Formats: sequence, C-alpha cells, structure tokens
Amino acid sequence: MNPRKPYRPDKNRRSGVPVWMLLLVPVAAAGVILFLRSSPATSGPAVSATTEIVKSPIVGLNSTPVPAPRSTPTSVVVIQPPTPVMALSPSPTALQAPQATVFYTSQSGDTLPAVAARFGVNPADIQAPSELLGRTTLQEGQLLVIPNVLGEVGPGDKLIPDSELVYSGGGAGFDPEQFALEQGGYLARYKGFADARTRSGGDIILVASQNHSINPRLLTALLEYFGGWVTNPQPSQTGLDYPLGYQHPYRNDLYPHLNGAAIELADGYYGWRAGTLTELKFPDGSTLRLNPTLNAGTVGVQYFLAQTLNRPEWDEAVGPNGFMATYRRLFGEPFERAVDPLIPADLVQPPLALPFLPGHTWYFSGGPHGAWIRGGAQAALDFAPGALEGGCASSEAWVTAVAAGLVVRVGHGVVILDLDGDGREATGWDILYLHLAEEDRVKQGAFVEQGDRLGHPSCEGGASTGTHVHLARKYNGEWILADGVIPFDLNGWVAARGEAEYLGMLTRDGQTITACTCTAAWTAITAEP
Repeated sequence: MNPRKPYRPDKNRRSGVPVWMLLLVPVAAAGVILFLRSSPATSGPAVSATTEIVKSPIVGLNSTPVPAPRSTPTSVVVIQPPTPVMALSPSPTALQAPQATVFYTSQSGDTLPAVAARFGVNPADIQAPSELLGRTTLQEGQLLVIPNVLGEVGPGDKLIPDSELVYSGGGAGFDPEQFALEQGGYLARYKGFADARTRSGGDIILVASQNHSINPRLLTALLEYFGGWVTNPQPSQTGLDYPLGYQHPYRNDLYPHLNGAAIELADGYYGWRAGTLTELKFPDGSTLRLNPTLNAGTVGVQYFLAQTLNRPEWDEAVGPNGFMATYRRLFGEPFERAVDPLIPADLVQPPLALPFLPGHTWYFSGGPHGAWIRGGAQAALDFAPGALEGGCASSEAWVTAVAAGLVVRVGHGVVILDLDGDGREATGWDILYLHLAEEDRVKQGAFVEQGDRLGHPSCEGGASTGTHVHLARKYNGEWILADGVIPFDLNGWVAARGEAEYLGMLTRDGQTITACTCTAAWTAITAEP
C-alpha cells in the first residue's frame, strides 16, 4: 500500500411498463428473475441477433453476496421482445449497461429518492409491478423497474452488510481489547490517549467505535490490512506511520487516525443512504460511478479505500484477495452476522420533546451536522442556554430527557438514552447527548421519564467552543439523518438542512427558526409547559 495523502477533516424518461414485464412478478417471488440480455448493434463485434433469457438471483433478496454466473445461461429462448432490457448483476469488473431497463430489488434502508439518484433518473421514472410499500423507507425486497441511463459503473460485489459497518447488534458482543490480546500483535501492547485518558489499543478502538457508531470489527480489520497492527508484534515503519492508509497532518497516535477513518466510512455510508454520493474520486483525480445495486455498507468501505488508493490499487483492495480476505481471516463471513432488516420499512421516530425544561428559552445554535464531530452522518442538532458570558462558561441550566428510557452509557461529556429499555445501545432507538458536564450528571443505569433532568450543558467531550448540548438519534446503531426521510422532530419542530453543515432550520406551524452560534433573538425557542 502506498498512502497517497493525509487525512483532511474538512472535505462533495418516464417509461411505461408493458404487460409482458408484469408477467415476471411470480418468478421474482420465488427468488429468481428472468432478464433479457442483448448486445447493442452500434458497438462491439458482430453477434447473433438472438436474445438470451438468463436466470439470475434478485439483487438484494439474499444476504450472501454471491455473484450471478456470467457464462453459459441456464436456458436460452429465441424471442423478439418490444424493448431489450437487462438486469445489473454483481461483477468483479466494471460493467457496461447499454440496454434500456434494469430490474432492482430494494434493500433495507432504501428510499425512492436515493435509489433514483444512484441510477441517475428521476423518482417518477421508476416503475413498480406492485404497490410500493413504505412511506419513509422502502419495504425490503420490492421489485423496481428503472430506466438504464448509466454507462461504466464500478464492481457490484457486496463486501459487507450494513450492520457490519455501523455499530449494530451484530457487533455488540465483540471485545476489541480481548481480541487484540488473543492475536498477540502490536495492538495488544499499544497505549494511547482517547477521551481524556490513557487507554490500551483495543480500548481505543472501542471508544472510536462507540463515538462514531462504527463497527469495531471493521476498524480492527482495516488496522490489520493497512498497518499489520493486530497480528504482527512489530509492524513495518510504514505500518506504524500509516496505520490506516494515510498520514495524519499533525497527530501520530492511533485515536486521531481512527477518528479520520470513521468519518470517511460514515461519509460513504450516509452519502449513499441519502443519495448525495454516486461517484468515487481517486487521489489522482480520476473518477468511477458507483454500481447502483450496492448496499450502503459496501459503499462505505469502497469510499474509504478510494481516499488513499488510486484505481489499480483500489481494484486490488476491493477484489477477492484484498481487504475482505483480511476481514474473513480475522472474523469469518460477515454476512452470517447480518442484522436484517437493519432499517425496517416505514420506520418512524417516536415522539420527542425539546431537551430543556418547559417554560425555558434556549437558542438553536446548530442545524444538521456530524453525529459526533464535523463530517460523517449529518444527524445532530445543537441547543445553547442563555448566558451572561460566552465560550465554555459553566451553566446551571438543565438538559432534560427527550423521551422516557434507560441511561445505558455515561462517559466523557456523553449520555446515551436507550428508548426501548432493553439495555443495549446497538438496538432500537437511542439518543446521544454530548457536552453534559460531569457535575450533577445522571448515572448509568437510571430509568428516566420524559422531561427528567440529565445534567448541565458544557463543553465537555468531543469538540466544542461554547456551552451547549448536542443531540443525535440512531436506530439499530445507524445514525438517522437530521434532515433525512425521517427528519428530527422535537415537539413538532422539524429540522431541515441549510447551505452548509451547522446551518439549517427548525419549522413548526409556519414558524421557522434559523440556526446560528450567535444566540441571537431570532434563534430563540421556548419549550412549552
């Protein structure tokens, strides 16, 4: 691996469905679709005019990422359809897709706007043989018929399920510190600084995983792939300097490298979720359109690798003998641990209140921004109390519970509120509170009701230049974007993004408040009694 650059914290025809196509639906229900494949007459060598009907697994129905055969078809029938169509199938090499229509089967967490963006079409261009289920996220396994407007796209092999990228229930039982000791590599004896104290190497991975909600197995495997830290007692100097494939601009210890990697993984994952990321750009300036059939977890890994590797090295890294060979050597087959569905159809946010006492006025100081720090999942909102002095002044104001739940984790400035009460941060709805002062802070294990006092706002934890509270939601370990298809709703105040990170609005009953760190009068918001 030749690291290419340092990590940078601040990094952006309607078609009707003929009746003959609808006849494919019963076959799709059995786990197989029939698609038509024909060669264009305007390019390539001369070929037979016959059209093949080939059996191929429906993309997205099966969790195991087994590519469809691309050689001898299972059956061949000579027909003359009205319009040749083709389904994209997983391939280890770049695909050409010149035909008119593709079939796509929805995956957990898909939304119609995001699917349309990935395929380069308008949502109205997407047809479905049956009624689409899901007002917010789509029902997994729904067949969509989409105009094929893309040319060359990247490989379609699925590397990991979504639940292996986010810190879901599939990763909750993994102890990176114990694993490091068992492997006996450099990580087992490493000591570094994270969240205000010195920690072991495995514990540093756990802290970064919890903060960013990135699966600790994934961070551990990347550290082994690039640096050899997990199994090698003495990695090479390159492995020590570039433990995750890049050199940090001013820090040489492990935690900042993990922070940077987690943000890059999240940029890829949540950009795919939102439909804002459709193309990879490599360090040399070349680009590659992402295969629209991929899942968010795979895109997160592909995107991370593209930040430091140019195309030839990247092709090797995403191939069968690349990063996933290291991953499987350490942890086995990732799809066997898949949480499915990670994001169920029609997921809705439970009722949430503003995070301060009724009758009190605070200020909307931060619109949608990174769930932990700048970048990554744009899942958080900020609120600041009134104060006579600026900066990180102490405050006697109280941060309150937005809903009833169990306090499952308390750390440096952090309180995690588990809304389903099962005691597991990686499952169901959870609320992250950041920058809560240690004094008077709620204890881990406490059950609280909506409106109960949790602590005082401060600058503790994360990165902050002024006293406030930072609030973010996640479901099954996945951050829920503050301005996404399930927008942040606090007692009817609904979030929307602005022109840049931290900018944005809250709107209720026709009234709009625009975020500003200035705590000006127009940002004031009062919790109702």
